[in-house]
Amino acid sequence: MAQSDIRVRFAPSPTGPLHMGGVRTALYNYLFARKHKGTFVLRVEDTDRTRYVEGAEQYIIDALNWCGLSYDEGVDKGGDYGPYRQSERSMLYRQYAEKMVQEGTAYYAFDTSEELEAMRERLKQQKSDIQQYNAVTRGDMRNSLTLSREEVNELINKNEPYVIRFKMPEDQHIAVNDLIRGEVEVNTNQLDDKILFKSDGMPTYHLANVVDDREMKISHVIRGEEWLPSLPLHFLLYEALGWKEEMPVFAHLPLILNPSGKGKLSKRDGKKQGFPVFPMQWTDPETGETFKGYKEWGYLPEAFINILAFLGWNPGTDRELYTLDELIEAFELEKVGKAGSKFDPDKAKWFNHQYLMKKSDNELAMLFMPVLKKKGYEPPFEFVREVCSLVKERVYLINEIWDHSFFFFQPPEKYDQKMVKKKWKEHTPELLNELKERLKALDEFQADIIKDTVKKLTQEKEVGMGQVMLPLRISLVGTGMGPDVAKIIEMIGKEETIRRIEKAVENINTGNAS
Repeated sequence: MAQSDIRVRFAPSPTGPLHMGGVRTALYNYLFARKHKGTFVLRVEDTDRTRYVEGAEQYIIDALNWCGLSYDEGVDKGGDYGPYRQSERSMLYRQYAEKMVQEGTAYYAFDTSEELEAMRERLKQQKSDIQQYNAVTRGDMRNSLTLSREEVNELINKNEPYVIRFKMPEDQHIAVNDLIRGEVEVNTNQLDDKILFKSDGMPTYHLANVVDDREMKISHVIRGEEWLPSLPLHFLLYEALGWKEEMPVFAHLPLILNPSGKGKLSKRDGKKQGFPVFPMQWTDPETGETFKGYKEWGYLPEAFINILAFLGWNPGTDRELYTLDELIEAFELEKVGKAGSKFDPDKAKWFNHQYLMKKSDNELAMLFMPVLKKKGYEPPFEFVREVCSLVKERVYLINEIWDHSFFFFQPPEKYDQKMVKKKWKEHTPELLNELKERLKALDEFQADIIKDTVKKLTQEKEVGMGQVMLPLRISLVGTGMGPDVAKIIEMIGKEETIRRIEKAVENINTGNAS
């Protein structure tokens, strides 16, 4: 197959927010397409109208854009094989479903929900291992295989609800190759007569998926492990429709597991353990519940993509940091593993820290400015840039810059009691008041001069540097954290420094330190 013939698709359903597992599927499709100079298609599979969620489709588009996964054809871009929204292609699916009925590979089924339940109950009573609509049970049901043509036509003319089911071949051995799993084998006696076309006039996933992949000339289907059991049915549909030679190559991706490794990663895991599972913030339109995404947590999109790439794929080297272009170059489907990949929230933060460290101070300041604005602060850009430069080595997420730098923008509201008890001595107020007067007298307010001033004071008073610097840090910051104290003083300025020292001395001495 020529590289230009390679076409892949990401085909999510708009039934809710895009989970990070879905983004990883999109990523692997994107990497494969770009690696082979092929085409990446976004197709929205919205045939299940009962589960359709308002806003989910736009969320999918916005999330892919934030991640930098640009697609070549799709619902908002068009292309030669549109429309790319399945609800706009329903007549096409009906055409193929009716064709299969005419050729005997599918049939009309008029069974009511009560009749279907009675069939399952009967099989249960008979202690049957398989309780489904299949080659054994179809002969006892109301369908076009058991009814005469006249009865079928009469039911259709009376607008009796019906579905179109696939007529599963009996006792046939199916073997389909998967790029990741190898041979997938099953006997058709284990499979049921799946519904292809529903009574609401919409196809099921199985028919729509196969028809669209063929119509859109998809060469490789790269999708989640949950669709692996459907692979034999899809193979049989390609065969029944006469498209066996056009069937794409399949690759089923492993699950992303929760941090314990004992189940599929879910939004409940994230909520319980305190990490995001969606790329961007999602608000449930029904419940109003809001889930912050990686973007809102302060992750960089390039770090998020790097995290996802390693949840299932391994380049075979010790290297872990890859730009998107480098991932394209290195990616091979054959290096995707079969086993589920455990998500590690701490490792995710490590990835983000690496990318934060690569950012220039200007870039970090640009990312941090919106966080400050939300908190009601709009300081000069140059000031924010310097703050970012001082604290970036300590932070893992953009939002954490605030946690490590809030004291540059506001005085401490309380003082760390453990630090006060340990470092605030009887003579501390006298030392700080003396330092305050010396700082007031300085003509130049720069970190090195401030440091010399503190040093001279400690020498004259014959005390260690820690006896001044640590209480001073408590006064300015409220805790024992932060960058060089002299630098903090220089940046917040003389007036604010004096104000904070006076406030700390007064509050701590009068017992109002908490």
